[in-house]
Amino acid sequence: MKFYSNDSIIIVVIKSKNFKELIIIANKVIELKVGDSAPDFCLPDKDNKEVCLKDFKGKYTIVYFYPKDNTPGCTTEAIGFTGILPALQKLNADVIGISPDSPESHAKFIEKKNLEVTLLSDLDKEVLKSYGKWGKKTFRGKQYIGVTRSTFLINPDGKIAYIWPKVSVKGHTEEVKDILVELQN
Repeated sequence: MKFYSNDSIIIVVIKSKNFKELIIIANKVIELKVGDSAPDFCLPDKDNKEVCLKDFKGKYTIVYFYPKDNTPGCTTEAIGFTGILPALQKLNADVIGISPDSPESHAKFIEKKNLEVTLLSDLDKEVLKSYGKWGKKTFRGKQYIGVTRSTFLINPDGKIAYIWPKVSVKGHTEEVKDILVELQN
């Protein structure tokens, strides 16, 4: 048996009498924690303009991952962050939403709902994977692969200051603002 590994996958090669070679490929489970450096990324926004996490260095950055534009929970969350964006900006913070939707989908979502937050497109799901937010989920008894709704608060030095690993939308944006205030006092 041989093992191969990199930052995102594990490959196991097993040779036996019954099989020529059995290869097992599995995604590594990424588990970030408070104090870790936030994985850097560059993704396209609604206008296909590249936006990078490093562009926000020197300020707090709220990075939230959500499943799909124009769905009830995702709309509530995006409108919630838009509503408190001026208060967050006074606290030296910006908001980035990331989903596997296309830039065109984001443009329509932003226009339809009058959103002011930055939405980025992770079509290949690499950023979702690097934050450990793309994987197996269960909904109404069925398992599927998708986005885990979650939020990361990144401090001005690029370190993770707080994590909401599984977000319940109701009251979430206010809770993020409260934690941001608490961290700054």
